[in-house]
Amino acid sequence: MVLDEPKETDAVFDINGFHFIVDEDLFIAARPIKVDFAHFGFQLDCALQFDEGCTACPTSSACG
Repeated sequence: MVLDEPKETDAVFDINGFHFIVDEDLFIAARPIKVDFAHFGFQLDCALQFDEGCTACPTSSACG
């Protein structure tokens, strides 16, 4: 999750005053996407399945 400006290929959602920007192709593959506040920041949950030990997550249990 990063701060960004919307592009033509993005879907933009305004939820409770927060603007969420997601690439449309990624949104189609990942939906439903859930953004929640966890103990030390935000937690993202989605339908994407990651391989065990992927480098995108802090722990293997955080993937999928």
